[in-house]
Amino acid sequence: MGYDEWRTFNDTVRRAMAAVEASGLDPLVHFVGAVTTTGTGRWGHTKVRDYRLTRFGAYHLAIAGDGRKPEVASAKTYFAVKTREAELAVRPDVSTPEGVLVLAKQYLAAAEELVTAKKELAVAKPKASKWDAFCDAEGLIDMGSAAKAFHKVTGGLGRTKFMDRLRADDLSFLQVQNRRIPYEVHVQRGRAEVKFVPAGHKIVEQTFLTPKGMDWLADKLGTAGGILSAA
Repeated sequence: MGYDEWRTFNDTVRRAMAAVEASGLDPLVHFVGAVTTTGTGRWGHTKVRDYRLTRFGAYHLAIAGDGRKPEVASAKTYFAVKTREAELAVRPDVSTPEGVLVLAKQYLAAAEELVTAKKELAVAKPKASKWDAFCDAEGLIDMGSAAKAFHKVTGGLGRTKFMDRLRADDLSFLQVQNRRIPYEVHVQRGRAEVKFVPAGHKIVEQTFLTPKGMDWLADKLGTAGGILSAA
């Protein structure tokens, strides 16, 4: 689909998964996790995250993609044509009340899907840019940077106390028992990623917020109006 970096494309995957979830379906059914082995890395190969898509998942991925890219435009055209062909093939008999009802439901479902997709793109793209100052090279935000982003709202909490705040009942972002790790629902919904990082002489798990996770947290903390600062 014309993306040069997996990180950028992965943001599109997350938007597509969110749109599937908003339609009332399980995104994990249509975006099945997989691992691909590439011919690079320290030992001559490395494993990277991948997905296996259903046709429905691929359709939403095309919708969420950057339409300025010729490859994405072609994908959108393909699905639009195939959808139209399917509509014509199974067009209900509108001479009966039952057929009219079926057609009305089809139009309603299509309209709701279009509204959801447009809202997702319109809201997610502007929000993502405001976290750029806090993102690392992979587009993730560590807890120290997240604490800095929200310091005006939290009263200047540092990293440790900020993480304590994320364990509070009204947020339930980080686990109480395994204090470095988020609850699985936040990982599944693209709000956080867990990575293994060096800490002294050992390797530990560390949670990173995604831009989507920062958006979620901003809404929870009531900062959607824009009182954040990189200063």
